[in-house]
Amino acid sequence: MANANDYLKKPLPSEAEQQDFYKKLRSKIEGWLDKRSGFVSKIGKYVLFAPDLFHLLTRLMLDSRIDAKSKGAVGAGILYFFAPMDFLPEILVGPGGFLDDVVVAVFIINTLLNKFPIEVIEEHWAGDVELLSVVRGVTHSGNKYVSKLPAGRLVKRFMN
Repeated sequence: MANANDYLKKPLPSEAEQQDFYKKLRSKIEGWLDKRSGFVSKIGKYVLFAPDLFHLLTRLMLDSRIDAKSKGAVGAGILYFFAPMDFLPEILVGPGGFLDDVVVAVFIINTLLNKFPIEVIEEHWAGDVELLSVVRGVTHSGNKYVSKLPAGRLVKRFMN
């Protein structure tokens, strides 16, 4: 069984692979959300941030202004998206399983926003909604929805 260090030594996916993953992920999540209602539709807007946050993390990993220690956290966030077993495995719960990935990504990005000028982070943001609005929204909604997840409780503990 491979350990975390083995994963961290792997090269990042190419730009084309990243874009392909981004497009497939967004399409998969949108299709899944179209068929949902109730609680899932309420958290759906957060799940839709998964492709944008993944893209941001991969771009930050390539930014020479980000120090090695911070890149370690960014790399861990990227790997969390691919981890077959996490708090909400996508294989078991579908795209809704990206909610915990979003929580982890927002925690990492929030940490980076406290360490680097916002312009360094925002220049890599490809989302339609302002980055700070996304971070605040996920953080504040954590009290209502996201904190019900194990990853949300863990992130909330670190953010307070």
